[in-house]
Amino acid sequence: MNIFDALMERGYIAQTTHEEEIRELLGKEPVTFYIGFDPTADSLHVGHFVTMMFMAHMQRGGHRPIALVGGGTAMIGDPSGRTDMRQMLTKENIEHNVSRIKSQLEKFIDFSDDKAILENNANWLLDLNYVDFLREVGTHFSVNRMLTAECFKQRLEKGLSFLEFNYMLMQGYDFYVLNEKYGCKMQLGGNDQWSNMIAGMELIRRKSSKQAYAMTCTLLTNSEGNKMGKTAKGAVWLDPEKTSPYEFYQYWRNVDDAEVDQCLRLLTFIPMDEVRRLSALEGAEINEAKRVLAFEVTKLVHGEEEVKKAEEATKALFGGGGDSGSMPTTELEASLFEEGVGLLNLLTQIGLTKSNGEARRLITQGGISIKDAQINDPSFMVTLSDFENSKLIVRKGKKVYHQIKLV
Repeated sequence: MNIFDALMERGYIAQTTHEEEIRELLGKEPVTFYIGFDPTADSLHVGHFVTMMFMAHMQRGGHRPIALVGGGTAMIGDPSGRTDMRQMLTKENIEHNVSRIKSQLEKFIDFSDDKAILENNANWLLDLNYVDFLREVGTHFSVNRMLTAECFKQRLEKGLSFLEFNYMLMQGYDFYVLNEKYGCKMQLGGNDQWSNMIAGMELIRRKSSKQAYAMTCTLLTNSEGNKMGKTAKGAVWLDPEKTSPYEFYQYWRNVDDAEVDQCLRLLTFIPMDEVRRLSALEGAEINEAKRVLAFEVTKLVHGEEEVKKAEEATKALFGGGGDSGSMPTTELEASLFEEGVGLLNLLTQIGLTKSNGEARRLITQGGISIKDAQINDPSFMVTLSDFENSKLIVRKGKKVYHQIKLV
C-alpha cells in the first residue's frame, strides 16, 4: 500500500498542498521530509506524539526523515497558537533542551546509516548577517500576505512583537536550507504550522524554482474537540522524571471509550484490522482495547520493562494482586502518624493538591478515598491503623492514585 493511503486510513493527514502529486511522489521514490521541534522545554509531550508517529510511519514506508530541532528559532519564539509572547530562553537553556529532546526522538526514528538526519537550525540561523538575510530572504515575503496568516491575525489585537514577526521568515528559511542541503522536498507538522509551511514552499519556489510540498497531521483531540494530553498536574510528558511511566500508562488506560479508536490509529503501529476489532468492542470489553493501547504506547515511550511494572502496579490496584512499587510514592516517617496527620495537610504534602483549600473542596465533594473508602470529613486524621504492611493508597477522583510508604 502507498504510504500516503496508509496514513489516510489511519487518520493522520489533515491537509495537503498537492494531494495527488504528493501521493504519486511518495509511491514512486524515497522522499526526504522534515518536521520541526522547538526546544521550549526539556521534554516533548503528548502533543508532539502524533507528529513523531507520523514521522515514524513515513520512515517505515521507505522515506527519510529530518528531525529538525529549533535551537535557532527557539531564540525568537513561535507566535502560532499563542495569545501572548513566549518566555525568552537563554542559549544554555536551549542547548540543554535540545540534548534531551534528541534522546527522545531516537526512540522513534532510526538514525543509523543515514536513514534519518538530526539537524539543529542554530547551525545556520545564529550566524546569519541580518542585512544579508533581509536582502536574500525578506525581499520574497509580502507583509500584507503575512498579516492574513492565522498565527499573526489572532495576535494583532493583543500585540505582536517585531521579534516574533520574524519567525515565519526563519522557518521558511529552514525549509529552503534543508532543500538545498539534503534535497528535502516536504515539510510535515501540525495544523498550526500551515502558514509557516506555505511560506517555506514559496521561498523555495521563488529562490530555486523548485516544487516543494507540505502536509499537516491531525491533532489528538477528545470528544469535546479539546487537545488531549493534559491532566490535573499539567501536560503528559514523555520524560519519565516529569510524568512517571505508571502515570503515563494510567493516562492511556483511562481515556474515554470514544477516544480509543483515534488513539489506536494515531499512536500505535498495530495493524488496522486489529485496530478495527479492538475499537468495535463495547461495554466492559472496551477495557481490553484500553489495556492494549496503554501497553503499546507506554512500551514505545518507556520500553517493555517499564510498561510491565506499570501493569503490575495496576493489577495491585484493580486485580487484588501484583506489585504497587511503580505507583507514585511518597515515603514518610512512621512516627508522624502515631498521633495522626490531618488529611488536608497530607494531600498537599504528597502533591495531590496544591493547597489545603483545594484539598478541602475535594474532600467535601467526595473526591478523595483511602483504602477504597470515600472520605467526606475535612478534619479526618490519618493514623498508623490506616496502613497495611506500612503502605497506604490514596485515590483522587477515579483515576489518580498515590502510595504513602512508612520508613
